[in-house]
Amino acid sequence: MLTIQKFGGSSLADVEKLCRAAQLCINERQRGRDVVMVVSAMGGATDELLALAYSVSAAPEKRELDALMSTGECASAALCAIALESLGQRALSLSGWQSGIFTDALHGEARIRTLTAGRIRSALAAGIVPVVSGFQGIDSYGDVTTLGRGGSDTTAVALAAALRADDCDIYTDVAGIATADPRLVPSARLLAQTDTRDMLRLSYAGAQVLYAPSLETALEKGVTLRLRGASDGGEGTLVRLLSESERPALAGLALSGGRITLVGRAASEKLPEMLRCLAERGIACDKSASGTDSAFVETDPLSAVAALNLLHEQFFSL
Repeated sequence: MLTIQKFGGSSLADVEKLCRAAQLCINERQRGRDVVMVVSAMGGATDELLALAYSVSAAPEKRELDALMSTGECASAALCAIALESLGQRALSLSGWQSGIFTDALHGEARIRTLTAGRIRSALAAGIVPVVSGFQGIDSYGDVTTLGRGGSDTTAVALAAALRADDCDIYTDVAGIATADPRLVPSARLLAQTDTRDMLRLSYAGAQVLYAPSLETALEKGVTLRLRGASDGGEGTLVRLLSESERPALAGLALSGGRITLVGRAASEKLPEMLRCLAERGIACDKSASGTDSAFVETDPLSAVAALNLLHEQFFSL
């Protein structure tokens, strides 16, 4: 049995959290499972590297930005490997290119083309935990590339597909996926599972809990994800392709600027109800439309959070 464990920057923000991530890996190993860890840069590290680059030049070359930005994930991988070794677990830090991740040459937004993973397989066969630097690969010119926003999630999903992993757990600073952003909607409900297609539409609409490229890869490769909190020990939210009988009529709400998008197989039918709900509370909509499995309304950004809460109460209150 093989588990991919991906840890985001917020889950590796300091030494204590980094060691907690290492312990989660150890816990999985004690269950008799092989583990591949995929890590992002420690929280704040990428912003610091970007600030350094722009302090040197107002327009740094994208190739050099990728070479610089990739070092954050490499540092996390080495530190996690050191932490695992200190706990008695053999580990091996690997950059994207050492992991056999080959991409196109679009610096800053590269896409994975092939993934050989030979060195990862060799490490697993020897009982070693590979700790892979997410967010990066190498192009046909031998240059380092980065995968864009959410790139470490994409690395994890691609590895899960290539290695035929049994589980792909994405650890972050939230307990799972909710019906809306709980920072904006206190009554948002945690979901036990959600459909990959619905999650992808929510991502396009502004939900930032999982980014679109990783979900596109999950759909293409048939990978099931689980989004879990790194600190709460909960089961989180399963993200998989649901049958129509399993798939809920409404999956969630996302906010981007003043645009609020409702997603779900019945969402397109709900646009009149969305407009009526807001009109009754005196919130004007400048634009609205419905499409496949979604509908949106656009309000003044200053009214958007209030409108989001009203629509959540309308469609997701118990």
